[in-house]
Amino acid sequence: MFRYSINHLLLSRDLPQITETLLPLEKFQGFRGCLLGAWTEAIPLVEGQVPYYTVTKELVSWMRGHESSVLSISVHASGRYAITTSSDTAQLWDLDTFQRKRKLNILQSVGIQKVFFLPLSNTILSCFKDNSIFAWECDTLVCKYQLPAPPESSSILYKVFAVTRDGRILAAGGKSNHLHLWCLEAKQLFRIIQMPTKVRAIRHLEFLPDSFDAGSYQVLGVLSQDGIMRFVNIQTCKLLFEIGSLDEGISSSAISPHGRYIASIMENGSLNVYSVQTLTKEINKPPPPLVKVIEDLPKREVDSGDLKRKVTSGRVPRPAKSRQNKIQTRIFKQDLTGNFENKENELSDGLNKKRLQILLKGYGEYPAKYRMFIWRSLLQLPENHTAFSNLIDKGIHVAFLNLQKKYPIKSRKLLRVLQRTLSALAHWSTIFSDTPYLPLLAFPFVKLFQNNQLICFEVVATLIINWCQHWFEYFPNPPINILSMIENVLAFHDKELLQHFINHDVTSQLYAWPLLETVFSEVLTREEWLKLFDNVFSSRPSFLLMTVVAYNICSRAPLLSCNLKDDFEYFFHHRNNLDISAVIREVYHLMDATPTDIHPDSMLDVFVALTKGQYPVFNQYPKFIVDYQTQERERIRNDELDYLRERQAVEDMQAEVDQQRVEDDAWYQKQELLRKAEETRREMLLQEEEKMIQQRQRLAAVKRELKVKEMHLQDAARRRLLQLQQDQHEMELRRMDDELERKVHMRDREIAATAKDLEMRRLELESQKRLYEKNLTRNQEAIAKEVREDADAYRQKVDLEEHMFHRLIGTDQTQNQKTQKLIEENLAKAEEACLNTDWRIQALHRQRCSDLHQNECYQEIAKLLQKNRKKEMEVLNAMMEGETKKWQEAEEKDFHLKSEKKAAALSDASRRWFLEKETHDALEHTHHAYNKAVPRCRDERVAPSCLPRTSQLNGISDMESLTQVSLNQRKTHWDTMERDLLESVRNLRQRLATQARNRCEMPHLLAAKEAGHLEIVKE
Repeated sequence: MFRYSINHLLLSRDLPQITETLLPLEKFQGFRGCLLGAWTEAIPLVEGQVPYYTVTKELVSWMRGHESSVLSISVHASGRYAITTSSDTAQLWDLDTFQRKRKLNILQSVGIQKVFFLPLSNTILSCFKDNSIFAWECDTLVCKYQLPAPPESSSILYKVFAVTRDGRILAAGGKSNHLHLWCLEAKQLFRIIQMPTKVRAIRHLEFLPDSFDAGSYQVLGVLSQDGIMRFVNIQTCKLLFEIGSLDEGISSSAISPHGRYIASIMENGSLNVYSVQTLTKEINKPPPPLVKVIEDLPKREVDSGDLKRKVTSGRVPRPAKSRQNKIQTRIFKQDLTGNFENKENELSDGLNKKRLQILLKGYGEYPAKYRMFIWRSLLQLPENHTAFSNLIDKGIHVAFLNLQKKYPIKSRKLLRVLQRTLSALAHWSTIFSDTPYLPLLAFPFVKLFQNNQLICFEVVATLIINWCQHWFEYFPNPPINILSMIENVLAFHDKELLQHFINHDVTSQLYAWPLLETVFSEVLTREEWLKLFDNVFSSRPSFLLMTVVAYNICSRAPLLSCNLKDDFEYFFHHRNNLDISAVIREVYHLMDATPTDIHPDSMLDVFVALTKGQYPVFNQYPKFIVDYQTQERERIRNDELDYLRERQAVEDMQAEVDQQRVEDDAWYQKQELLRKAEETRREMLLQEEEKMIQQRQRLAAVKRELKVKEMHLQDAARRRLLQLQQDQHEMELRRMDDELERKVHMRDREIAATAKDLEMRRLELESQKRLYEKNLTRNQEAIAKEVREDADAYRQKVDLEEHMFHRLIGTDQTQNQKTQKLIEENLAKAEEACLNTDWRIQALHRQRCSDLHQNECYQEIAKLLQKNRKKEMEVLNAMMEGETKKWQEAEEKDFHLKSEKKAAALSDASRRWFLEKETHDALEHTHHAYNKAVPRCRDERVAPSCLPRTSQLNGISDMESLTQVSLNQRKTHWDTMERDLLESVRNLRQRLATQARNRCEMPHLLAAKEAGHLEIVKE
């Protein structure tokens, strides 16, 4: 077994041959999963599309039609039709027009498994996923038959299929170890093969081709799920060999058309190429001979009485024990070992030429199944792969580069093989590059062995060496010596026919040479030609020459009736109604009846096979003539190249001149056409202008009408818009009136509620006033009593009075700020109401101006608010400064209080004066609060209770300022009350300031005590 890695394949010189032999274009559907498919012109499978490429890699057509991915493609043997299969449909394409011919539609529940052409037939086989198999006629697409359902005991879902080349046997497998073999002729399942238990599913099936079974392949390759491909004989059900292993499994595999190589892609990504010939000898072993021949012993010059024996059924008699007999017995044994069979009759592969000849005489031809094998054995082909590869590597010979022009062969593959074979012959010997009839001589063998170029080359070379002896001695003329032999034999056996040829000036170059140079391929059919060459290759080289004579003798009746030379030429270049078996019998008669002096065997050598390893040198031709012709041809070629270059230069110049003249003529014609076109366009423009003027006039009239209609419509729309605006304005006015009435009603209700609140407040103030007067009287009596009893308590009251005074000032400021904010807010609301009223009045005419005015008002209000905030901040800062000063004064008063406590004895006069002053002030303050202020209920003493009056008065002032904005009718009354309250607040503040200054101006008598008291406090 030979195994090659992908690197070895890429570096091998035989790679083009291997790939071409392994993957021809018409077999690409069997190699979808093989990497080697990328080396040929394979058709890629694209989602729903099938591009078709030629050998030149050019895109010819892009066939669309599938909605899902294409799973398989099958091409008809003629190359005209193709079938593409997807999971839901199959489509038949005509590759000549690249159009879809028919489409196979199925139910969604039944999917398509595979649709393909049967090889070498006009039948389409469709396999569905429900195991139903139908056969269709390709031309009419009529269902020919349907295979019956398989038995239930071995029912499997078919996944993979394989068909023999003759289209008789269909192999199907799936997820089972059973393999079904169908006979398509009998339309029945004739065998079920059970694979080994290790096989659970079959992934791929492919028959192994055999050159000797006429397409009825007997060996089937089965690739299972374990990655091992097993090859079994479907007749004997024996396992022949297997490739792959569990460690190195096969992913996909493909077999070359001639069955010599197996290419496998392994699961690890490597590519292995196996040689079938090395894997097994059983497949390529020649079949046993059909006829067993018992031959006589060879003749010897001994006494006849001693060698004669009778063939009996008993025991063989032994010779007498004499000296002579003993010697003769030894000689007999020597003959049995050395000359029992002629070595010339012994062929390779166990065949015998004598036996083959007897078989050939009995049947007239070799079996078609074994013909190629027998020919290879008869010709003793060496199969020199290396030597042939060296000849092929030299490329196409110059003499055959333009072979397709002289011989337009339809099949490009056949033309390519013919070119390579002729080039190899030309590289082998120079004479063949100048032999004009060599393509005619080699073409039938090329067509027969087109899949194996090595065998084709060696067959042609063996034919030239043995059956074409002395053909090239008179080169480049026909072989006159060979034609003379044929003429002599014809003169001996049929003088009348030869005389007829002479009378009509028909020479051997006309009645013999056309048959020889084409090896009878022009005048015989394929079957007749194969039958003839079965006898040619089995006989001596003179058999071919005798065949020419026999062909003329067997055709003497039509030839004697011909009188024109053209008729003779036509007869020897076309097929005739002639029995080839009669011709062959005549050839054997001529071989036996021809005298030795004129027999071609006397002038031709015996058969000589090609040498092993290297091909022999072929120089049986006049070398000087060939060399001279080669030199002359080279000289002529050089002269022709020079002439061609000069002619090309002249043609280029002439082409340039012609091109320039053509361009000038075209330019003048173009100018003339332009002038005429310009005149025509000018006339057309004038006509168009007149039409445009008329159209413009009509358009102006239409525009005027449209304008009038538009004016009427605009007028109606304007009136409608004015009416709508008027209605909207009236609606807006009604809405504003309703809003004003609602606000006036709400304001009246607010005024009434405010009046009620003020009345209630007034009643509360009066009750509080009476309560305050009562409490004030009680407090005055308590104060007078306490002043007399305890001077220290009076000092504490003074401190409390100072503290409450500061709180009063702070409360007053807070109340003033709140009142001021409330007044400003009311003022802003009033201004905003005025602005809104003005805007509503002017909104009917100047809405935009109102918006701008409102924005300006908002900006002014914002500025006023900013100024007010600044003023409030200034007032707040001033109050903070006053608070700081008051705290300092409180500390000083506390200091003075402590000094007075310690120096009570020294300051009696001063204390009495201060008490009298305070009593007087308290009485005066009480009288003023009783008349002007609102009483306040607090559980405090007399001194702190007189301080919060300012807060109450400020609250009253705030309430009055609020009512002033809303109640204009009572403005005079509230102004008077406000002035009285403000006057009382100013008087109270002045008295408090005077009292504070008086407390600061203490008698100088207390200076020493205060200094001492300060020292004590510091400590």
